[in-house]
Amino acid sequence: MKKVIYPTIATLVLMSGCAKKAEDIQAAYISPLQYQNYSCQQLQMEMERVRAKVAEVAEAQDKQHTKDVVATTVGLVVFWPALFMLAGSDKAQELSHLKGEYDALQRAAIAKDCEFAQTKETNATLHSSL
Repeated sequence: MKKVIYPTIATLVLMSGCAKKAEDIQAAYISPLQYQNYSCQQLQMEMERVRAKVAEVAEAQDKQHTKDVVATTVGLVVFWPALFMLAGSDKAQELSHLKGEYDALQRAAIAKDCEFAQTKETNATLHSSL
């Protein structure tokens, strides 16, 4: 006699996954060569723009992560149709790209010996925000 194994709701939830926390998303590799013609001032302005966008996308990603955790908890404990709420908009790919872009800008600034890229205090502040 063959046994038929039906997936449980918990298995389906684990297979579908949920949005990662922003801090757990790794930076994609972006070549710093695309910024080789930028001046130090242009690099600094672009870093500020990317940093602001990272903060915006990271906030959206963290909100989606929280919604997914709540939906999973409610779905497993109270109401399993709530698990269908997990199909939200995951910003992980965009965030990974932005983090990579920021790293590339920073490497380009270091290669050009930009003053702002060389200070330990600045680098520590920048990395803590990402």
